[in-house]
Amino acid sequence: MSANTPLSILGGLTAETFLRDYWQKKPLLIRGAFPDFASPLAPEELAGLACEDGIEARLVEAQGPDKPWQVSHGPFDDATFARLPDREWTLLVQAVDHYVPEVAALLEAFDFLPRWRLDDVMVSYAPPEGSVGPHVDNYDVFLLQGSGQRRWQLGGEQPDDAPIVSGIDLRMLERFEVTADEDWVLEPGDMLYLPPRIAHHGVSQSADCMTYSIGFRAPSADEVITSFADYLGEMQPDSRRYTDPDLAPCAHAGQLDDQAIARLRRLMLSVIDDPAQMAQWFGRVMTQPKYVDQLAPLDTPMDSAATAEALAQGRYLERALGSRFAFHDEDGETTLFVDGDGHACPPPLARLLADTTPLHAATLAEHLDDAALTLLTELLNRGSLQWQDEDAEDEDAEDEDAEDEEA
Repeated sequence: MSANTPLSILGGLTAETFLRDYWQKKPLLIRGAFPDFASPLAPEELAGLACEDGIEARLVEAQGPDKPWQVSHGPFDDATFARLPDREWTLLVQAVDHYVPEVAALLEAFDFLPRWRLDDVMVSYAPPEGSVGPHVDNYDVFLLQGSGQRRWQLGGEQPDDAPIVSGIDLRMLERFEVTADEDWVLEPGDMLYLPPRIAHHGVSQSADCMTYSIGFRAPSADEVITSFADYLGEMQPDSRRYTDPDLAPCAHAGQLDDQAIARLRRLMLSVIDDPAQMAQWFGRVMTQPKYVDQLAPLDTPMDSAATAEALAQGRYLERALGSRFAFHDEDGETTLFVDGDGHACPPPLARLLADTTPLHAATLAEHLDDAALTLLTELLNRGSLQWQDEDAEDEDAEDEDAEDEEA
């Protein structure tokens, strides 16, 4: 897709214009970003997810049984939802795109942004007046209204030390002043883009208010420094140490002089200032699964011959929900990053796997040498790839046939 193609998801703006004028600069309200949008989930289905083990869910009650703005963590049960009043609470479920294919499909509309920057889709439900209070996020977010109505009010960019309400388990702003002309009610299909640190307050206006929050990964400087140092540290030989062959007689034996600091700085920079290693580390970090137990390795590992046979029989491969793929080219070599690991990979295959193109014998035909089959089998055995069920394969085949007829 051209960067100069107007996109309905951006209200007719091109990706180039949006990134230049709005991305990490100012909010954007987009009416009808998803025309005729129908929520992929009903409130009851979201509540069902919140009752499952291993799914991150929170319940925020403005008037909780123990204290105001009480936060509870899942998994929940039917009794929890049965006791709730008919207003002033919110259910939030993280990473719904990891469990519901129809929610994961929403992310394809955001391909004008790097896919490795995407974090997850959080879905919230709230009856009338449900809210989590005015707050800020430290990352970019698109707030898509799924069903019902939600009123959003913005309060401008906030400093890091903005006062927070004490005594509650929410980082709610102590002071919130609505910015003029930034007070809207969103209908299904409407979407609001917010850069980091913009204060916002969303309040449900209906009994069926569901909001899909598409959030983006933004590692903190602390996380970057700590993680990169750990990665580099594991690769350094024990013999690489501080040295001082230029040492001169010291004026005082207890003095830590500027020359020593300069030597240490040179040592650190010689290790850190390595773009190739930084790319290898960054690819691994930005494709790490959101949850460590997300991948489901095959109980009985396959071999390359079995993978080749299944593809020859017409089986389809799919990327596991929640798995992350990216690639990096450097000096004529390509690394495919998948779920925190790096794999040497031919450029065309890396681009194919890191895309949304269906994976089957036809699309993979030009790439299926022994090395490619070994890689695909490894990703299958780890759980990053999986075989589609037969019904989904039939539907994909019908869609491709229809596209061929149209062409």
